[in-house]
Amino acid sequence: MRNATPLIVALCGSVLLAACGGGGLAGRERPDEFAVQRQAPLVVPPDFTLAPPAPGAPRPTEGTAAQQALDALFGGPAPRSATETTMLRRAGVPEPGIRSLVGDEGTFTVDKGTTTRTILVAPEGDGQGAVAAL
Repeated sequence: MRNATPLIVALCGSVLLAACGGGGLAGRERPDEFAVQRQAPLVVPPDFTLAPPAPGAPRPTEGTAAQQALDALFGGPAPRSATETTMLRRAGVPEPGIRSLVGDEGTFTVDKGTTTRTILVAPEGDGQGAVAAL
């Protein structure tokens, strides 16, 4: 009986462990707990001559969960500072299609040669393993 007790315990433990990975409770469909959002509180409108809402239409007092998160993180749109307004005024209005003109063959560019390219792609470090190539 002493030799059989550890064997029975190991057998029961392996059966219970195998049942955890089966299609029992783990495979059931359940709602996504992160997709739940708070509903805005009910508000009594001051004007009682309003038309009733259309069935299935979203409530006008609340936004989407993404918009509520952005408002909570960044506090909504902020007014531009005087410095930012001045910089935007000095920059002026960009030409239409400026992004397609930048990569055009007619755009004037300066060829800095391979030395600048070599410096930019050099590995980071303190230079202990650097060697001069002749």
